[in-house]
Amino acid sequence: MDACYDIGMEKIFLVLQNVECEGLGSLADILTSHGYDYNIVRLAKGEKAPKTMGNYAGLIILGGPMNVYQTDQFPFLLDADRLIKQAGNEDKPLLGICLGSQLIAKALDTKVYSGEHKEIGWLPISLSNQAKTDPLFSHLPPKLTVFQWHGDTFNLPQSAIHLASSDLFQNQDFRLGQACYALQFHLEVTGEMVDTWLDEYQTELDSLKGIVDPHQIQQHANIEAEKLNRYSHAVFSNFLIKIVNPIYHSK
Repeated sequence: MDACYDIGMEKIFLVLQNVECEGLGSLADILTSHGYDYNIVRLAKGEKAPKTMGNYAGLIILGGPMNVYQTDQFPFLLDADRLIKQAGNEDKPLLGICLGSQLIAKALDTKVYSGEHKEIGWLPISLSNQAKTDPLFSHLPPKLTVFQWHGDTFNLPQSAIHLASSDLFQNQDFRLGQACYALQFHLEVTGEMVDTWLDEYQTELDSLKGIVDPHQIQQHANIEAEKLNRYSHAVFSNFLIKIVNPIYHSK
């Protein structure tokens, strides 16, 4: 749902949605269950992002199939860059998922580039030693299966805390400061979203025959999505309880 402005802007997240099929997923209910609302700007549909963060509680940038440097084709990526930098300068809570994480890395003047292979499907990540004391990830198992769909990656920004890696990509997750998190993987997806992506990105999957098996992804969706939902609630609830709430209540 879109934001309800009568609850006060400080309780509303600004959400940048880069493509229609990649929405908030499980994160939507987590936000509302903790008393937060959200204003989704559907950039691919031509909706305009605000000029400034204003009194928004924080910024969430979702995924998408585009590259962070395709600003001529997708000029709204420049809006994301501007708002990310502003949120960082104002110490606003900031959460980037997949493309969102790459946009955060780029805004921090860190190189974003194509990996040797694409990483698509239900795949394991390993949490770093630093994640053992991180407010969001400390209670998760050291290895967990998440949903991946990306080919690009990024270097770790200066002063960032490395939180997770996979066999193909060293930098899967980082924290900068206390309130900025960038997740290359997807914790927010539901089984329904996975089915939708398999349809929406059929052309890409066709180009990866023999490398990525969409039938196997679909077969594992029910079991893995249920596990992922538990991880999603743990991580995103911690983001709101341990990061956002203290900032909001200190105002």
